[in-house]
Amino acid sequence: MENRAAIKKCPLFAGVTDQDLERLEEVCRRRDLHKGEVLFSQGEPAVGFYVVTDGKVKIYKLSPDGKERILHIVHGGESFAEAAIFADGLYPAFAESLSRATVLFFPKKDFLNLLKEHTQIPINMIAGLSRFLRQFATQIEDLTFKDVPARLARYLVELAGDEADTVQLPISKSQLASRLGTVSETLSRTLRKLSDDELIHVRGKDIDILDRDRLEDLAESTRESL
Repeated sequence: MENRAAIKKCPLFAGVTDQDLERLEEVCRRRDLHKGEVLFSQGEPAVGFYVVTDGKVKIYKLSPDGKERILHIVHGGESFAEAAIFADGLYPAFAESLSRATVLFFPKKDFLNLLKEHTQIPINMIAGLSRFLRQFATQIEDLTFKDVPARLARYLVELAGDEADTVQLPISKSQLASRLGTVSETLSRTLRKLSDDELIHVRGKDIDILDRDRLEDLAESTRESL
């Protein structure tokens, strides 16, 4: 994906003008990543933020005993670490490429100067940051009120969107387990249970949705109703 196309696709910059896109292109720097390359670590000074043009990047935290907890998987056209340049100036998590990837890096100083000159850009950024806040609020709600089958069902429903009957997992099953706040063994049992109940059919990373209505009902259920 070309630089301008990635910026234009990014929800953070929805609605900006062609002139703004040109200015944003001038500020950013393109960077190619190897699989497993760490862009930044938790607690490091936030020197800028990123937009993925190709590949995938995982955002995660580590527990005191070194266990990884995936917060988000960033795909092409999505941004990450933008909030860090406005808060205390530190990255709140780790970022690592899941595959060969290309990102656009927006240096903090240059970008903030651009915001001062062009007010439409920060207006759109507020909307983008609000979207991420809602996403993390939903994630916390799921971990609090939903069991693993309901969390998995919601993940599959959201991955499928409105039309798809088959989805392909964009991450490994161990990474998905971390994303759902569980362990690989529990995820495997849950996939088998949903298959036995004929809600889904698992073919490696490909998952056929056999009964969308029941899967959606499960996704909306809470511990109390299960």
